[in-house]
Amino acid sequence: MAIPDFQSLMLPLLQCYSDGEEHSNNDTVDQLAFHFKLTQEEANELLSSGKQTKFYNRIGWARTYLFKSQLIEMGKRHYYKITNRGKEALKSEPSRIDMQFLLQYPEYVEFRQAKKTRKEIISEPLAISEDRTPEEILEDAYFEIRSNLAQEVLENVMKCSPAFFERLVVELLVKMGYGGSWADAAKAVGQSGDGGIDGIIDEDRLGLESIYIQAKRWDLNNSVSQPELNKFVGALAGKKAKKGVFITTSKFSEGARKYVEAIEYKIVLIDGERLAELMIDHDIGVTEITSYRLKRIDSDYFSNI
Repeated sequence: MAIPDFQSLMLPLLQCYSDGEEHSNNDTVDQLAFHFKLTQEEANELLSSGKQTKFYNRIGWARTYLFKSQLIEMGKRHYYKITNRGKEALKSEPSRIDMQFLLQYPEYVEFRQAKKTRKEIISEPLAISEDRTPEEILEDAYFEIRSNLAQEVLENVMKCSPAFFERLVVELLVKMGYGGSWADAAKAVGQSGDGGIDGIIDEDRLGLESIYIQAKRWDLNNSVSQPELNKFVGALAGKKAKKGVFITTSKFSEGARKYVEAIEYKIVLIDGERLAELMIDHDIGVTEITSYRLKRIDSDYFSNI
């Protein structure tokens, strides 16, 4: 089955503590994975950040809301147990414990919206019915913003002149650690024009090996096909080179990608989507407007109190 949302986890999680014993986080994760009949693949599915599994994250938020509602309490480090209030909640045999259910507890209301009244919270069905954790909401919003930004970046790249595009490629490669200084890289890129090669740049700052570059500012509807790569490989062979980077603002055909995988030359293909992503990652053509730093409790710090 699909991974349950964090509200659907609240009642089963509280039931895990119903024996009155202290339970570790890992124990409850295993119990709930078994309860919901999750496959190994589902239990191991990661958040977009890759830092934590989605299932563990949702259990963590379900636990937080139960704790803030004083249905469970903290025992020894990383262990929780049910409270008398939690036992009373289970005695009422609720069909579901969710954010709406928790509104009966003033501690939860204070936690949820410190600046709003209980009446105002109840009148916000969208907030109450949210089935994703705050991290998931934040990550989804971040990746949506980033995706839109990448599209804008590529649209602007398409409007620039060929000379500007060459300078952009130079700046990006230098920011990525190639070519030494910007001036050294600029001398190499855009100066070759030698049968399928637009430039040459050092692979490292010592210049131990060179990478040959082809850069094409093509319309998105005009994919780079295998013949174009054949020319590039031929140019590499003429230089007795083995490494190359082919950058385009458009896309590569499936045949082109399979061709690159089959040959002995090491050729990196960077299409328009990847180019935009790299520009964002290395602050080329974009500027930071704000940043958010997420923090969590340091359990080690509090382990000896």
